[in-house]
Parts: sequence; C-alpha cells; structure tokens
Amino acid sequence: MNIIQIIPGSGGSFYCGNCLRDSKYFNALRAEGHQVTKIPMYLPLFADEHDISDIPIFYGAISTYLKQLYPVFRKAPAWFDRLLNSRPMMKLAASMAGSTNAKGLEDMTLSMLLGEEGEQKDELYHMVNWIAEHCKPDIIHISNALLLGLARRLKEKIGVPVVCTLQDEDVWIDPMQQQFQKKIWKLMHERSNDVDMLVSVSDFFAGVMKERMELSDDQLKTIHLGVDVEDYEYLSVKEKPRNVGYISRMCHKDGFDIVVDAFIKLKQKPGFEDVKLIATGGSTGDDTKFNKEQKRKLKENNLWEAFEIVPDFEGKEVNDFFKKVQMITVPVRIGEAFGMYMIEAMASGVPVVQPALGAFPEIIKLSGGGVTYMPNTPIKLSEAWSELLTDPEKLEKLSRDGYEGTTKKFNIHNHAKEIITLYESLRQ
Repeated sequence: MNIIQIIPGSGGSFYCGNCLRDSKYFNALRAEGHQVTKIPMYLPLFADEHDISDIPIFYGAISTYLKQLYPVFRKAPAWFDRLLNSRPMMKLAASMAGSTNAKGLEDMTLSMLLGEEGEQKDELYHMVNWIAEHCKPDIIHISNALLLGLARRLKEKIGVPVVCTLQDEDVWIDPMQQQFQKKIWKLMHERSNDVDMLVSVSDFFAGVMKERMELSDDQLKTIHLGVDVEDYEYLSVKEKPRNVGYISRMCHKDGFDIVVDAFIKLKQKPGFEDVKLIATGGSTGDDTKFNKEQKRKLKENNLWEAFEIVPDFEGKEVNDFFKKVQMITVPVRIGEAFGMYMIEAMASGVPVVQPALGAFPEIIKLSGGGVTYMPNTPIKLSEAWSELLTDPEKLEKLSRDGYEGTTKKFNIHNHAKEIITLYESLRQ
C-alpha cells in the first residue's frame, strides 16, 4: 500500500510528541512492507532533517504567516517564496519566539480550516497537485484536525480515503479568544465530514473530541500510540543513579517549573543529598525568560551543580538520558491526549510519576509502569518522588511492569497492523 503522511514539523528545536508519533508509525508501516512518504508542512520535522530527501516543505512557516497578515506578500515573486521557504530560513523560524504559540494565529487557523476557501488556497493546490503527480497514494493520513481543511481538495483531486489523527488540538485552540474558539470548533465539526475516519490516540481524548467537535461514534476510533522497544535499552533502576528526570519542551505549559520547585523541596529533606535533576527536551524563544527564572531558583538554592540539561533528545541521546534517571515526570498543567515520553521511558525501564490528568491515568493503568498524584503541585510531586526513592523494591517492580506493559500494550508493530486494517477497510 502507498501511504502519505502529512505532518507539521517542529524544526527539531524541542521534543515534539506528535512528530515522534508520526515518525514511529512511519518506520513501523515500512517494516510491514508498505511504501510511506512524509509530506512536511510549515517547518522541517527534525533538526537534522534526516528523514526527508527531496520532498518540499509545503506551507512554509514564514511565507504562510506573512501572507496571512500582509496581503501584499501574496503577490510576491516565486523566488521570494523559495527564499523564505529555504531550509536555513525554516531552521531560523523553528527557534523564533511564537513559532509554536497559538495566540495571534487565530485568523490563520481559521483560514487553514477553510481550505480551498481560505487565504492559503494556492498552497493547498500546490501541495495536492504535487502529491497527485509524484506519489499516487492509496491512502492519505493527516497528522491532526487543525489540518482538516486539506481533506476535501485531497479527496477531490486524488480520490483516495483520508484519515486524520486527533491529538491535543484543544491545547492550540483553548488559549485563543472565545469568539475564535467557537468558530474553529464549528469549522472542525463541519470539516470532519471530509475525512473517512478520525483516529484518537487515547480513549480519554476520544471523549474530549466527541464533545468538542460534536462527533458521532462511527466517525471516531481509538488506536493507542506505540514504540518499538528494540529502539530503547532496558536497564534496571538498581543500576541507575538515584536521579529524577524531565523529558519534554522546557516550558510553563508542560510544567517544567513544577518539576524545578518539587526538586528544590525534595532536596530540603534529609536523605536525598545524592539526587540530581536531569532535564532534556529543548525549548523555543518563547521559553527564554521562563527558563532563566528556573535557573535562577536553582542557583539561589545552591542546586545548580545538582542540575543537568541534556541538549539532544533523539536516538542514542535519548537512551543515554534514560540511563541517568530512575523515574521521569512531565507535569503538563492540563494533562495530554497521550504523552509519548511515558512509553519511551517505560520501554527503557524508567517508571513515570504523572499528575492524574488527561490520558495519564489511562496509560499508567494499561502499562502498570508508574504512579499518579494529585493535586498537580510541587509539594505533591516532591512527596511522590520521595516515596519511590525510598522504596527501591516498589521502584524496581514499576520498572519491570512498565517495560512488560509497554511491550504488550504499546507495541508500535501491533498498532501499525491496526492502522493497516483500518486503511484496508476504508479502501473497500
């Protein structure tokens, strides 16, 4: 089967769970013998662009933004577009403040959902024509519902089933002004009829989106995310230093400050003198001021030497990170639709300590590889860490259970077969 994945990139400046999710499925579907092509939008998918060859980046972030705000750029010559969409400019855009911030992008979000009726219709036609000419797919899979505006034209021009994944669209929409939120959810509801199936990454998020997008049961299916445990190196927690870890974008939304404050509280207790905080996941320009404040707090509490940032978070580097920690926490303030870092950690034998928010309880219950706490405060998190760090037998059991649970419940090869079965049913 010839499969197209349409994926908005992050540029590799921070840990992007959605990009990682799509990359894992890409590899698993190819392992099943299918031809899979990634079509990047806005930015490159990863910092070194190791997964893209001669495929252009559609809807280049800089040109799309300028054309939306300033109509004069819509008449710019082709060479100017090529300059703005060049790889060096895309890398620059990935590191700029606001590149991952929804505030101020309400009109563009609406325009993208309008598809052939929006301001980016020329880019839409360019993408669709390129796919029709170069790919000739059997199925097209869109990465998230904010891109549903692509679906109608794709089906009209190429005439194959279109599937769309649902994951954390609410995180993008909820910070917007109320009047825009209502318009966007209404448009997403309308455009959901242009795809053949919507796929949620968890039962929790399926429930959220049924309500938000006013979906019927037959429009939506849950297929959990997965990893290939062979990509990770299982190591017993007994063989690791007694450190706590954080792996996600280092920002306020993902609760990096909660982790820092919890670590400060932990270190104020006797018996944890050896414990360090190891963090990875990168950041964007938006996070600079926030992260300076976290570093200031650590220095004021004489904990700078007990803190380490691992700058890289792909491939070998992520395995090296997991070897340094006995547990990880990413206390996302409103929870998440899934949390790829959880199954990455458990595949490495690292238990997770997560707030009982979003899909976190669902993933932990299925895997058996972690604990939840509430409320999502530094005090509660510090207590949860303290309990596990002083109970090595429980920590070791969570490590083994999490690895086995991930192997059985979150095996990317099993979920790839589920996706293929879905694709085949839609083609009949």
